[in-house]
Amino acid sequence: MSVMVVRKKVTRKWEKLPGRNTFCCDGRVMMARQKGIFYLTLFLILGTCTLFFAFECRYLAVQLSPAIPVFAAMLFLFSMATLLRTSFSDPGVIPRALPDEAAFIEMEIEATNGAVPQGQRPPPRIKNFQINNQIVKLKYCYTCKIFRPPRASHCSICDNCVERFDHHCPWVGNCVGKRNYRYFYLFILSLSLLTIYVFAFNIVYVALKSLKIGFLETLKETPGTVLEVLICFFTLWSVVGLTGFHTFLVALNQTTNEDIKGSWTGKNRVQNPYSHGNIVKNCCEVLCGPLPPSVLDRRGILPLEESGSRPPSTQETSSSLLPQSPSPTEHLNSNEMPEDTSTPEEMPPPEPPEPPQEETEAEK
Repeated sequence: MSVMVVRKKVTRKWEKLPGRNTFCCDGRVMMARQKGIFYLTLFLILGTCTLFFAFECRYLAVQLSPAIPVFAAMLFLFSMATLLRTSFSDPGVIPRALPDEAAFIEMEIEATNGAVPQGQRPPPRIKNFQINNQIVKLKYCYTCKIFRPPRASHCSICDNCVERFDHHCPWVGNCVGKRNYRYFYLFILSLSLLTIYVFAFNIVYVALKSLKIGFLETLKETPGTVLEVLICFFTLWSVVGLTGFHTFLVALNQTTNEDIKGSWTGKNRVQNPYSHGNIVKNCCEVLCGPLPPSVLDRRGILPLEESGSRPPSTQETSSSLLPQSPSPTEHLNSNEMPEDTSTPEEMPPPEPPEPPQEETEAEK
């Protein structure tokens, strides 16, 4: 008799995570749902560099130096690696409170603030936290049901609270936070160098070709070079400007979110409690500090109760394939007898008890 073996379906935690994120490769890749501009970023980088390696690099390697395509390839690979690392990683999403934790926090808030009369606005849910002898306010997130850690904020696009939230970048298709900010900074820095490099050597290529066949003839024969020059020219200013802005923020140990809100440069003129007062120390902390692990545990296995449905076991599946005789009292306890639904006419007469038989010596 063959027995069918049924494997239990494993439910990973990333399948049940709230928020507006998409996951690939069994939860290893985490991105925002809006990825259209990210694909545009890939297309511009891959398309421009493909044209550069296919046409200009071969000519420049012969005419000037073979190191030109080598250095361009290093910049290209480093830019792509940091882009994918920024886009596919967890930016530092903070898990939402469980129902029991949320209920406990609500009780704690009610005990602290007291009963609010009907018609009056409840007081803001804020906790004071001291950092470097300075009071920092921890705000309550009504979506995640938690008090956000310092420098954390809720992203309205991904619908998650992100630790050390900087901003949501559609060009990389992900939030930029504590766990991927250094890779984002290295990406825009390397992309700025790559854009300047490709733009400069495209100009050199056009100049060398113009000395032989003329400027207009060069433009007619190399339309791909003209396209590369236009793309690099219009993207150069934005990418280099963005790199300079984030270099300024790294030197001050400040985030884009804090700079936009004026947290440390507003009317109160409150000093930044996270700054060390030294550019080198700030840069080392932001770019070279230890990278915290992800607290989501995306690939963890959920218990059967939390995953929604309990898969049948092997014994249940095999027994369901075999014919079974009805046994109404199979799982009943001694106090749980089946109800007698027959009428008095249908009840059979009771049988007289049999007298006990004595055992003979042979049977013993």
